[in-house]
Amino acid sequence: MSTNTILKMPVMQNVAEATGGSSVVETARRLAPIFAERAAEIDHSGLFVSENYALLKEAGLIEAGVPRELGGGGAEIADLAEMLRLLAHACGSTALAFSMHTHQVAIPAWRWRHQGVAAVEPLLRRVAAERLILLSSGGSDWIGGSGKAEKVEGGYRITARKVFTSGAEAGDVLMTGAVCEADDGSRSVIHFGASMKAPEVRIEDTWHTLGMRGTASNDVVIEDLFIPEGHVAFTRKASEWHPVFQIIATTAFPLIYAVYLGIAESARDIAIDAARAKPQADVTLAGRMDTELRAAQLAHRWMLDTVARNAPSAETVNEVMIGRSLVARHAIAAVELAMELTGGASFYRKNGLERRFRDIQGARFHPLQAGPQARYAGAVALGLPTGSVF
Repeated sequence: MSTNTILKMPVMQNVAEATGGSSVVETARRLAPIFAERAAEIDHSGLFVSENYALLKEAGLIEAGVPRELGGGGAEIADLAEMLRLLAHACGSTALAFSMHTHQVAIPAWRWRHQGVAAVEPLLRRVAAERLILLSSGGSDWIGGSGKAEKVEGGYRITARKVFTSGAEAGDVLMTGAVCEADDGSRSVIHFGASMKAPEVRIEDTWHTLGMRGTASNDVVIEDLFIPEGHVAFTRKASEWHPVFQIIATTAFPLIYAVYLGIAESARDIAIDAARAKPQADVTLAGRMDTELRAAQLAHRWMLDTVARNAPSAETVNEVMIGRSLVARHAIAAVELAMELTGGASFYRKNGLERRFRDIQGARFHPLQAGPQARYAGAVALGLPTGSVF
């Protein structure tokens, strides 16, 4: 769908009333014009997209990925990805921040549906009933882990700094982990949820950035937080792939990169509109731009097809991460060509292209970044171990 198509849809008078019972995709389509109107000011101010989050909550998208049996919307990964892609056409910051909550819901939902993991049910029911917003500390808590978990009687004491915590000020629970070092020097990572209302948890205003400014992806600092033993979701070896992380990687990244695809598509639409208004448009540039965009779309479709196998493994991690690199590469290239096709007008904020150019740069920085992704793919191709490639 083009940006223009989205933006011309009527603005709702009452979001909850207008979206009741509709699909998550239709809900996103109806919210998009509202978010688009605010996007430039949010980017300019650098403030969190709090009003947009209020509408997401009112519209029922917080619980969209929770299975219907547990009180949620029952949306599958492909629908959630389409929801995020449409939101990104309007406001990249809203879509990216919300993708972090969305994947933190989609992962336990997948485990409940396909593995029968009963332990995730209470969390999912709470997300649906209370509309809890989950935060991801993914950039801090990749395979290596971060922070310190000190073993004490009955549990652990946590000290950590979690960077890139998108939407921190709206969050209720931070889904995170910390590294516990044993007397023999071995290191493990415990995973748990930390209440953002705990006095030992605070947000530091560190998010002053090139793009994605409205995500307010500030640092979350945890100081001497006690986590009872019974609240540890699972434990794994540090710096080594675990089956749960294969689920995380396979499920989360098609959702996150749906956002970058949406940004690139909206940049393309802006550039095409600008080119049509010129006496002589550069047809070749337009064709190159669409070719790059199609490559990103095809790569993202491959990611979704991989998720649809419902069999997370080292192989699906490889396929999703190849897709992640291709979406990033071609989406960035498409936005660069959109700037070139539009010409000097693209430099003006009012046209919206320069914001999309800045926002799309974030596609470079999520795991697996280019170097580790290539090493992982190469190890798979050569039949070598991938357990410590991240």
